[in-house]
Amino acid sequence: MFGRRKVAALVAEFLGTGVLTLVVLSVQRSTIGVPYFVAIAVGLTVAMITFVVGTVSGGYANPAITIALWTARKLSTLTAALYVVVQLLGAWAAYGVYTYFVNSSLQAIGGTYTGRVLVAEAIGAFIFALGWGYLTFRARVNVGTRAAVLGLAVTLGVIVSASVGIGLINPAVALGVRAWEIWGSMGWGTYVLGPVLGAVIGVNLYGLLFAGSDADEAVVFEEVVVAETVVAAPKRKATAVKKTTTKKSVAKKRSTKR
Repeated sequence: MFGRRKVAALVAEFLGTGVLTLVVLSVQRSTIGVPYFVAIAVGLTVAMITFVVGTVSGGYANPAITIALWTARKLSTLTAALYVVVQLLGAWAAYGVYTYFVNSSLQAIGGTYTGRVLVAEAIGAFIFALGWGYLTFRARVNVGTRAAVLGLAVTLGVIVSASVGIGLINPAVALGVRAWEIWGSMGWGTYVLGPVLGAVIGVNLYGLLFAGSDADEAVVFEEVVVAETVVAAPKRKATAVKKTTTKKSVAKKRSTKR
Protein backbone atom coordinates (compact mmCIF):
# COMPACT_ATOMS: atom_id res chain seq x y z
CA MET A 1 0.00 0.00 0.00
CA PHE A 2 2.77 2.42 0.92
CA GLY A 3 5.77 2.37 -1.34
CA ARG A 4 9.03 4.19 -0.84
CA ARG A 5 7.85 7.31 -2.66
CA LYS A 6 4.67 7.61 -0.59
CA VAL A 7 6.55 7.16 2.67
CA ALA A 8 9.10 9.74 1.52
CA ALA A 9 6.29 12.21 0.74
CA LEU A 10 4.75 11.79 4.21
CA VAL A 11 8.12 12.18 5.91
CA ALA A 12 8.81 15.27 3.79
CA GLU A 13 5.54 16.90 4.90
CA PHE A 14 6.23 15.95 8.53
CA LEU A 15 9.74 17.43 8.47
CA GLY A 16 8.76 20.47 6.43
CA THR A 17 5.95 21.45 8.77
CA GLY A 18 8.11 20.70 11.80
CA VAL A 19 10.95 22.91 10.59
CA LEU A 20 8.54 25.71 9.74
CA THR A 21 6.92 25.54 13.18
CA LEU A 22 10.28 25.45 14.94
CA VAL A 23 11.45 28.53 13.03
CA VAL A 24 8.26 30.42 13.89
CA LEU A 25 8.61 29.49 17.58
CA SER A 26 12.27 30.51 17.65
CA VAL A 27 11.62 33.93 16.10
CA GLN A 28 8.24 34.60 17.70
CA ARG A 29 9.45 33.89 21.23
CA SER A 30 12.72 35.82 20.81
CA THR A 31 13.50 39.49 21.35
CA ILE A 32 12.94 40.20 17.63
CA GLY A 33 9.54 38.51 17.56
CA VAL A 34 7.79 41.32 15.69
CA PRO A 35 5.43 40.37 12.83
CA TYR A 36 7.75 41.54 10.06
CA PHE A 37 10.63 39.37 11.24
CA VAL A 38 8.28 36.42 11.66
CA ALA A 39 6.94 36.96 8.13
CA ILE A 40 10.44 37.10 6.64
CA ALA A 41 11.46 33.96 8.55
CA VAL A 42 8.35 32.15 7.32
CA GLY A 43 8.98 33.22 3.72
CA LEU A 44 12.60 32.03 3.79
CA THR A 45 11.61 28.73 5.39
CA VAL A 46 8.85 28.07 2.86
CA ALA A 47 11.30 28.80 0.03
CA MET A 48 13.82 26.39 1.56
CA ILE A 49 11.17 23.67 2.00
CA THR A 50 10.16 24.10 -1.64
CA PHE A 51 13.76 23.65 -2.74
CA VAL A 52 14.43 20.63 -0.54
CA VAL A 53 11.21 18.58 -0.62
CA GLY A 54 9.00 20.33 -3.16
CA THR A 55 9.63 17.66 -5.78
CA VAL A 56 9.03 14.86 -3.24
CA SER A 57 5.67 15.76 -1.70
CA GLY A 58 4.78 19.17 -3.11
CA GLY A 59 6.17 20.95 -0.07
CA TYR A 60 2.76 22.10 1.23
CA ALA A 61 3.56 22.10 4.98
CA ASN A 62 0.17 23.70 5.60
CA PRO A 63 -3.16 21.90 6.19
CA ALA A 64 -5.10 24.87 4.79
CA ILE A 65 -3.27 24.66 1.45
CA THR A 66 -3.59 20.88 1.43
CA ILE A 67 -7.36 21.09 1.94
CA ALA A 68 -7.65 23.83 -0.68
CA LEU A 69 -5.86 21.75 -3.31
CA TRP A 70 -8.02 18.77 -2.37
CA THR A 71 -11.18 20.83 -3.02
CA ALA A 72 -9.65 21.81 -6.39
CA ARG A 73 -9.16 18.08 -7.16
CA LYS A 74 -5.39 18.36 -7.25
CA LEU A 75 -4.94 15.89 -4.37
CA SER A 76 -6.76 12.64 -3.68
CA THR A 77 -8.81 12.28 -0.50
CA LEU A 78 -6.43 9.75 1.05
CA THR A 79 -3.33 11.80 0.24
CA ALA A 80 -4.85 14.99 1.59
CA ALA A 81 -5.99 13.30 4.81
CA LEU A 82 -2.57 11.73 5.41
CA TYR A 83 -0.81 15.00 4.66
CA VAL A 84 -2.96 16.90 7.17
CA VAL A 85 -2.28 14.29 9.85
CA VAL A 86 1.49 14.28 9.40
CA GLN A 87 1.57 18.08 9.17
CA LEU A 88 -0.17 18.38 12.54
CA LEU A 89 2.16 15.75 13.99
CA GLY A 90 5.18 17.63 12.63
CA ALA A 91 4.05 20.86 14.30
CA TRP A 92 3.39 19.02 17.58
CA ALA A 93 6.86 17.46 17.42
CA ALA A 94 8.40 20.90 16.82
CA TYR A 95 6.64 22.18 19.94
CA GLY A 96 8.19 19.33 21.91
CA VAL A 97 11.67 20.08 20.53
CA TYR A 98 11.37 23.79 21.32
CA THR A 99 10.15 23.26 24.88
CA TYR A 100 13.06 20.88 25.37
CA PHE A 101 15.44 23.59 24.17
CA VAL A 102 14.06 26.27 26.50
CA ASN A 103 13.37 23.78 29.29
CA SER A 104 9.90 25.21 29.87
CA SER A 105 6.34 24.81 28.67
CA LEU A 106 4.67 27.55 26.62
CA GLN A 107 1.59 29.49 27.52
CA ALA A 108 -1.38 29.52 25.18
CA ILE A 109 -1.53 32.62 23.00
CA GLY A 110 -4.63 32.06 20.87
CA GLY A 111 -7.48 33.14 23.09
CA THR A 112 -11.15 32.86 22.18
CA TYR A 113 -12.90 33.41 18.87
CA THR A 114 -12.65 36.90 17.36
CA GLY A 115 -14.28 37.77 14.06
CA ARG A 116 -11.58 40.26 13.03
CA VAL A 117 -8.84 37.69 13.58
CA LEU A 118 -10.76 35.13 11.50
CA VAL A 119 -11.08 37.60 8.63
CA ALA A 120 -7.41 38.61 8.88
CA GLU A 121 -6.26 34.98 8.84
CA ALA A 122 -8.59 34.25 5.91
CA ILE A 123 -7.28 37.18 3.87
CA GLY A 124 -3.67 36.32 4.63
CA ALA A 125 -4.23 32.71 3.59
CA PHE A 126 -6.08 33.94 0.49
CA ILE A 127 -2.99 35.91 -0.58
CA PHE A 128 -0.79 32.86 -0.03
CA ALA A 129 -3.28 30.68 -1.91
CA LEU A 130 -3.10 32.96 -4.95
CA GLY A 131 0.55 32.02 -5.27
CA TRP A 132 -0.37 28.35 -5.06
CA GLY A 133 -3.13 28.88 -7.60
CA TYR A 134 -0.71 30.45 -10.05
CA LEU A 135 1.75 27.58 -9.70
CA THR A 136 -0.99 24.94 -9.82
CA PHE A 137 -3.11 26.14 -12.74
CA ARG A 138 -0.91 28.29 -14.94
CA ALA A 139 2.81 28.28 -14.40
CA ARG A 140 5.38 25.79 -15.59
CA VAL A 141 8.41 27.08 -13.77
CA ASN A 142 11.64 25.73 -12.34
CA VAL A 143 12.06 25.06 -8.65
CA GLY A 144 13.83 28.37 -8.05
CA THR A 145 10.95 30.43 -9.39
CA ARG A 146 8.48 28.24 -7.52
CA ALA A 147 10.32 28.81 -4.25
CA ALA A 148 10.47 32.56 -4.86
CA VAL A 149 6.74 32.82 -5.63
CA LEU A 150 5.68 30.84 -2.56
CA GLY A 151 8.18 32.56 -0.26
CA LEU A 152 6.98 35.99 -1.35
CA ALA A 153 3.30 35.05 -1.21
CA VAL A 154 3.46 33.62 2.31
CA THR A 155 5.51 36.59 3.55
CA LEU A 156 2.88 39.04 2.32
CA GLY A 157 0.07 36.88 3.71
CA VAL A 158 1.62 36.73 7.17
CA ILE A 159 2.24 40.48 7.21
CA VAL A 160 -1.40 41.20 6.36
CA SER A 161 -2.84 38.71 8.85
CA ALA A 162 -0.52 39.94 11.63
CA SER A 163 -2.16 43.37 11.54
CA VAL A 164 -4.88 41.98 13.84
CA GLY A 165 -3.83 38.62 15.27
CA ILE A 166 -0.67 36.56 15.56
CA GLY A 167 -0.28 36.17 11.81
CA LEU A 168 0.14 32.46 11.12
CA ILE A 169 -2.21 31.44 8.23
CA ASN A 170 -1.28 27.83 8.96
CA PRO A 171 -3.36 25.61 11.28
CA ALA A 172 -0.45 23.24 11.91
CA VAL A 173 1.93 26.04 12.90
CA ALA A 174 -0.86 27.54 15.01
CA LEU A 175 -1.09 24.23 16.87
CA GLY A 176 2.66 24.17 17.42
CA VAL A 177 2.77 27.69 18.89
CA ARG A 178 -0.30 26.95 21.04
CA ALA A 179 -2.69 29.30 19.26
CA TRP A 180 -5.36 26.57 19.36
CA GLU A 181 -5.93 23.19 20.98
CA ILE A 182 -7.32 20.03 19.37
CA TRP A 183 -9.39 19.09 22.42
CA GLY A 184 -10.39 22.61 23.41
CA SER A 185 -12.35 25.53 22.00
CA MET A 186 -9.43 27.97 21.92
CA GLY A 187 -8.74 29.39 18.49
CA TRP A 188 -10.75 26.90 16.40
CA GLY A 189 -12.77 29.64 14.72
CA THR A 190 -9.76 31.85 14.06
CA TYR A 191 -6.47 30.05 13.47
CA VAL A 192 -8.05 26.95 11.90
CA LEU A 193 -11.24 28.00 10.17
CA GLY A 194 -9.84 31.33 8.95
CA PRO A 195 -6.83 29.96 7.03
CA VAL A 196 -8.84 27.05 5.61
CA LEU A 197 -11.57 29.35 4.28
CA GLY A 198 -9.08 31.80 2.79
CA ALA A 199 -7.00 29.09 1.13
CA VAL A 200 -10.01 27.26 -0.31
CA ILE A 201 -11.44 30.47 -1.76
CA GLY A 202 -8.08 31.64 -3.12
CA VAL A 203 -7.11 28.43 -4.91
CA ASN A 204 -10.55 27.72 -6.37
CA LEU A 205 -11.17 31.31 -7.40
CA TYR A 206 -7.87 31.38 -9.25
CA GLY A 207 -8.69 28.10 -10.94
CA LEU A 208 -12.15 29.34 -11.91
CA LEU A 209 -11.05 32.67 -13.36
CA PHE A 210 -7.52 32.17 -14.64
CA ALA A 211 -6.93 28.47 -15.28
CA GLY A 212 -6.02 27.78 -18.90
CA SER A 213 -5.01 31.33 -19.76
CA ASP A 214 -1.41 30.40 -20.45
CA ALA A 215 -2.49 27.61 -22.80
CA ASP A 216 -4.69 29.99 -24.78
CA GLU A 217 -1.91 32.56 -25.01
CA ALA A 218 0.52 29.85 -26.15
CA VAL A 219 -1.83 28.84 -29.00
CA VAL A 220 -2.23 32.43 -30.15
CA PHE A 221 1.52 33.02 -29.98
CA GLU A 222 2.16 29.85 -31.97
CA GLU A 223 -0.32 30.91 -34.65
CA VAL A 224 1.38 34.29 -34.98
CA VAL A 225 4.82 32.70 -35.28
CA VAL A 226 3.57 30.28 -37.93
CA ALA A 227 1.91 33.08 -39.88
CA GLU A 228 5.08 35.20 -39.80
CA THR A 229 7.12 32.23 -40.99
CA VAL A 230 4.79 31.59 -43.92
CA VAL A 231 4.91 35.23 -44.97
CA ALA A 232 8.66 35.50 -44.59
CA ALA A 233 9.45 32.30 -46.51
CA PRO A 234 8.63 33.64 -50.04
CA LYS A 235 10.68 36.76 -49.33
CA ARG A 236 13.72 34.70 -48.42
CA LYS A 237 13.20 32.61 -51.58
CA ALA A 238 12.91 35.69 -53.77
CA THR A 239 16.06 37.12 -52.23
CA ALA A 240 17.91 33.89 -52.91
CA VAL A 241 16.76 33.96 -56.57
CA LYS A 242 17.94 37.54 -56.97
CA LYS A 243 21.37 36.68 -55.56
CA THR A 244 21.68 33.70 -57.94
CA THR A 245 20.67 35.85 -60.94
CA THR A 246 23.19 38.52 -59.98
CA LYS A 247 26.01 35.99 -59.71
CA LYS A 248 25.17 34.56 -63.16
CA SER A 249 25.13 38.01 -64.78
CA VAL A 250 28.51 38.88 -63.26
CA ALA A 251 29.95 35.61 -64.52
CA LYS A 252 28.66 36.31 -68.06
CA LYS A 253 30.21 39.79 -68.07
CA ARG A 254 33.59 38.41 -67.02
CA SER A 255 33.48 35.76 -69.77
CA THR A 256 32.55 38.41 -72.39
CA LYS A 257 35.49 40.61 -71.45
CA ARG A 258 37.87 37.69 -71.79
